[in-house]
Amino acid sequence: MIKTIKYFKKNRTLYLATGFTLVFFLYITYILAPFSSCFKLDAGASSLGFSFSYTLEMVKEFFESRTQEQLICYSEFLQIWDAIFAFVYTLMYASWIVYFFNKMRLFLFIPILCMIADWVENYVELIILETYLNSGPISETLVSIGSGINSFKWILSSITYLIILIGIIIKLKTFLTKPKLH
Repeated sequence: MIKTIKYFKKNRTLYLATGFTLVFFLYITYILAPFSSCFKLDAGASSLGFSFSYTLEMVKEFFESRTQEQLICYSEFLQIWDAIFAFVYTLMYASWIVYFFNKMRLFLFIPILCMIADWVENYVELIILETYLNSGPISETLVSIGSGINSFKWILSSITYLIILIGIIIKLKTFLTKPKLH
């Protein structure tokens, strides 16, 4: 029994990372996908945040191709479900980084900054959407700010993926080159 407790305690970060990964995929499947279906179209972008960057024309096309009800649904999605998703993916990425690089916790700054960028981008999108719904002109400056933050978020995500990939490679190399005990 004591051996089992020690084993679980030794590997708790791996179990946390695996658990958060499971939560991540369950969240996408059972929450994110259903709650985003109310504003998706058969063709075209399903969200402004999915592209690396966007222009004023892309934003106008995104808004004009949807009904007011779909845009209100998109607003609610950004405020609630996408904000929670940023927290969920940050927990997953951070737990994997801690598992692979326990001594280099400074790497945690990258997924946390990515989450904050995602939230700020959502906030800017909500301001743009509110302006559009109130029949006001869409600010090209706000679109540029939102697009820049979105690009920054994707760069941080890519760096996070790279850190985790390097961690996987190091773990595999260590495992494969470790002397075998008979």
